[in-house]
Amino acid sequence: MLAEIRKVVVQVDEVRVEMGQPVEPFVRRAVAMAVIANPYAGRYSRSLEKLSEIGEELGQLLGSKCVAALGIEADRTHSYGKAAIVGEAGELEHAAAILHPKLGAALRREVARGAALVPSAKKVGGLGSAIDVPLGHKDASYVRSHFDAIEARISDAPRANEIVVAIAVTDGGRPLARVGGLQVQEILGKDGLR
Repeated sequence: MLAEIRKVVVQVDEVRVEMGQPVEPFVRRAVAMAVIANPYAGRYSRSLEKLSEIGEELGQLLGSKCVAALGIEADRTHSYGKAAIVGEAGELEHAAAILHPKLGAALRREVARGAALVPSAKKVGGLGSAIDVPLGHKDASYVRSHFDAIEARISDAPRANEIVVAIAVTDGGRPLARVGGLQVQEILGKDGLR
């Protein structure tokens, strides 16, 4: 593995009641985070290829951990998202290099498809910084019931020379969603939009 991983953290959020109303079935969101060494910390490099390769590894590793944490088959996943926090000795482009060129394809393999773009967020931050991992339906971006986010945070990361990479996967949309739009049963899954 190219990534030098200091730690991996996996969390599951399970909503059972919202506004006094039972949520059936429960809506579960998993977020898996890896704290990795930044191979470009403290220096400028024109090529960031090593981070792109690391992104591919983490798409597979963290995506599989999310699906396992939800305890479902990959084809039962609904939404996904990705995010990264770069420590202060790095730059925002380091997060982009991990998240964009190759991570998405690896994540899609772990969630059985994924026609839609994987929503993303990135920032530079210090120890304990939080980031909201944006979520959207994996096969159709226009499914409003799945516009959501989950917070990712690790208390002792990122250190200056580290990057926190987070992937989130859900088994449903927002609890009690009722703002209209394209419904899950109407998804065509051909263009990533509908």
